[in-house]
Amino acid sequence: MLRNAFEPWHLILILAVLVLLFGSQKLPDMARGLGRSMRILKSEAKALKDDGPAEAPRQESAGGH
Repeated sequence: MLRNAFEPWHLILILAVLVLLFGSQKLPDMARGLGRSMRILKSEAKALKDDGPAEAPRQESAGGH
């Protein structure tokens, strides 16, 4: 049912509606803000991945191999 949900003409129609609603002057500012947000999200996700849980300390058995 939703196999080809977004075809190129759908995206053109959505872009035209955005231009009509927000005007062509505000769209670059909105895109810039979205880009900044995506960069911040990416850097925070990378920081979480790098600072993730350290390796769990290995528990050695008392049997002594």
